[in-house]
Amino acid sequence: MLALAVDTATPAVTAGLVELEQAAAGANSPGTARPRTLAVRTLVDARAHAEALTPQILECISEAGIARTDIAAVVAGIGPGPFTGLRVGMATAAAFGDALGIPVHGVCSLDGLAADCAGELGPDDELLVVTDARRREVYSARYRGHGIRRIAGPEVGKPADLDTAGATKIAGSAAHSALFDLPVLSAQTPSPAGLVQVAAPALLSGATPEPLVPMYLRRPDAVEKSYRTLDRMGA
Repeated sequence: MLALAVDTATPAVTAGLVELEQAAAGANSPGTARPRTLAVRTLVDARAHAEALTPQILECISEAGIARTDIAAVVAGIGPGPFTGLRVGMATAAAFGDALGIPVHGVCSLDGLAADCAGELGPDDELLVVTDARRREVYSARYRGHGIRRIAGPEVGKPADLDTAGATKIAGSAAHSALFDLPVLSAQTPSPAGLVQVAAPALLSGATPEPLVPMYLRRPDAVEKSYRTLDRMGA
């Protein structure tokens, strides 16, 4: 199955084409899904989501040498992330899905980032994933074992207020990961393969996707400002 994956939940604008294969089951384990990246484009620019994403998708299609109609599904990171950037990725994913008549699956962007770390985790590891939430805050979630099972979050808050007890490794935003006394893994933003890995059970089973619902975790900045203005006016 060929999937288009996009994510704009972080300052990185990411698009990619991923081939998802069902690995054969072994004697002692069931088959597992194996994502294979055919093409990927990533641009780190928090102001370029709207301008960069669609050209990136078209470049990936050209590089992979496939037709748009070969794409069987779209996977979109649904956050948590800032309002403006996040809605660009989700709207673009929905538009491609609608134009091609294919399902669009939303996945937590932090889950996708955690999936990229699976090869660096042992069964007893507990992974903390953090991304930039602006306002000197981070989005975070906790995962356990190399199977990448989310055990807490996602949530938003100040780094100093984040409970790291039990965490053994950290991944995500480099600037924010450095604030914690934990071994830092290489993944900083969710990759297309990581996003598709999270969506693999639904993709391979042909499950009907849930409606795309963004994870903002708080009101947009513009809304917050309007509330503060009304408060000052005595409303």
